Amino acid sequence: MTSRTITRRNALLAAAALPLAPALIAGPARAAAGMQGSQTPVFNRFKLGDFEVTTLLAGTRPVEEPNTIFGLNATPEEFQAAADAAFIPTNVAQFFFTPTLVNTGAELVLFDTGLSAAGTGAALSAAGISPDQVDVVVLTHMHGDHIGGMTGEDGAATFANARYVTGAAEHNHWAAAGNEGFDAKVKPFNDRFTFLDEGGAVASGITAKLAAGHTPGHMIYMLDSGGKTLAITADTANHYVFSLAHPDWEVRFDADKAAAAKARRDVFGMLAADRTPFIGYHMPFPGMGYVEAAGDGFRYVPVSYQMMLNG
Repeated sequence: MTSRTITRRNALLAAAALPLAPALIAGPARAAAGMQGSQTPVFNRFKLGDFEVTTLLAGTRPVEEPNTIFGLNATPEEFQAAADAAFIPTNVAQFFFTPTLVNTGAELVLFDTGLSAAGTGAALSAAGISPDQVDVVVLTHMHGDHIGGMTGEDGAATFANARYVTGAAEHNHWAAAGNEGFDAKVKPFNDRFTFLDEGGAVASGITAKLAAGHTPGHMIYMLDSGGKTLAITADTANHYVFSLAHPDWEVRFDADKAAAAKARRDVFGMLAADRTPFIGYHMPFPGMGYVEAAGDGFRYVPVSYQMMLNG
């Protein structure tokens, strides 16, 4: 005969378990929740000194065969090694299109207009902004994914109350090029543009800097407010690995490939040395990070919570 000792703790545990057993055995069947599908936030807002900055995801899409776009002067083995090191595939890349909205406290300034009025408008709406609230539209350069949102499908101005700013060299190039996109999206607003050169100011605390190569007059912009600095680098680098880690790799979309490589080294060398954050139009959303010198190029460090501490 075996003796058993029942402690008070064991008795309580046994009693607590008994009511659950029938429910576990005979409980009603529950249907699984339906799949919701992938979702990416479409805006990200933070403080920069006295400015309020919002990045807007105006569009994103996968693009096959990125090796036909980036690293045109790299070997297949070099391209594969770069992708493997970054844990990304070589057969497809995800493209992002990210205009930036800056509220200076006096004006609402939009940098680039996205692929279309609909895409940028949707991101603006999610961020609580209507297009007629935009005071200034700055075009970093004139490629279609930056000027596409200037007008809607009906040809009407998307930003009806805005003034427009762009680089003089950039505008002059496209005005003489007979480009269909420029003629449809930019030319109708020629009399409302202000043209900048190196060091020109969009507004107090927003300064233009020439970074030509991607296009003849491609500009970046430096934001300075309340002791905080940030760069809007537009298309100086079009991919966080294939352009930043390998700044000398040629990119199909760069008009002057040698000048574009020099611009990447100059701009990101400066940002790395100064530890300045930047917003890149084609960086993975929310489009913002830092760079540090690494080997013969740069390592991209996406933002985590740094900008949350500014507020």
